[in-house]
Amino acid sequence: MKTAFFDVKPYDIPSFEKYGNQHGITFKFYETKLDEDTVYLARECDGVCVFVNDTVDKAVIDRLCELGVGVIALRCSGYNNVDIEYARGKLTVVRVPAYSPYAVAEHAMALLLTSVRRVHKAYIRTRDFNFSLNGLTGFDLHGKTAGIVGTGKIGRVFADICKGFGMNVIGYDKFPAENSGIEYVSLDELYQRSDIISFHCPLTEETYHMISAESVERLKKGVVIINTSRGALIDAEALLEGIKSRKIGAACLDVYEEEADVFFNDFSGHIIDDDILARLISMPNVIVTSHQAFLTEEALNNIAETTVKNLTAFSKGEKSGNEL
Repeated sequence: MKTAFFDVKPYDIPSFEKYGNQHGITFKFYETKLDEDTVYLARECDGVCVFVNDTVDKAVIDRLCELGVGVIALRCSGYNNVDIEYARGKLTVVRVPAYSPYAVAEHAMALLLTSVRRVHKAYIRTRDFNFSLNGLTGFDLHGKTAGIVGTGKIGRVFADICKGFGMNVIGYDKFPAENSGIEYVSLDELYQRSDIISFHCPLTEETYHMISAESVERLKKGVVIINTSRGALIDAEALLEGIKSRKIGAACLDVYEEEADVFFNDFSGHIIDDDILARLISMPNVIVTSHQAFLTEEALNNIAETTVKNLTAFSKGEKSGNEL
């Protein structure tokens, strides 16, 4: 089975080649993202393998069907970049629902600790042999209230980590997890009570811009916002205004609403056109990582293994259990 692999990065190749060779799946690796202009690269392929910033809209789906492609394999859990309803009946769409909840949850906590204890600033100072502690005062996590929006596998792992720090944990989810030990509250109450809010939910019409100009007004003053899920959960402009007004005390972002043309690329020698992103990065209380939370050896291995199993099942006319 031949599969066109879009938006490849060097760290993707070893694990996918390993499992592909074991199961007779041949990958054609392309650095370019999948969209209407690049979909032709999938010619003579049975499937395509895509990531979070590939575009799989109606036009791309129609072209894939014309090329004889039968399966879209997402190597991630989120699928907001795929027109699922339009693909239904035309193509099989599969995903990796859980690759390593620990990777994402631990990265969220790493961002939080870095932010509140000013680790990134201390690192830069000591590299210049500046050992002053002025301006590095943080605060204890112990006793603080962590509000977790979305209590799936990742959200529950993050909740356990927070409990290990002695934090109080409250959560909001339309479908509360049984026996999770999480106190479930309304979204309004979570906004009002939380010292830290961490988002661990998919991007849907209901979750789009959960942090908006209106919801910022309901937040506890000085709250720390963490987002390792999808960028559009947060209105970036509203976040910026919330930081400028001192309503939001800090932001830890591994995702960004308009990340598709920026993240995963090196723009160190260029001027960034996105003024909001540039201003956020310039803020002393904002930490941005470029969709890095998933990036552990364990997660990469699990992503490749599950994706190849999904493709193998399709090639045999079987159900993998990960269809959308």
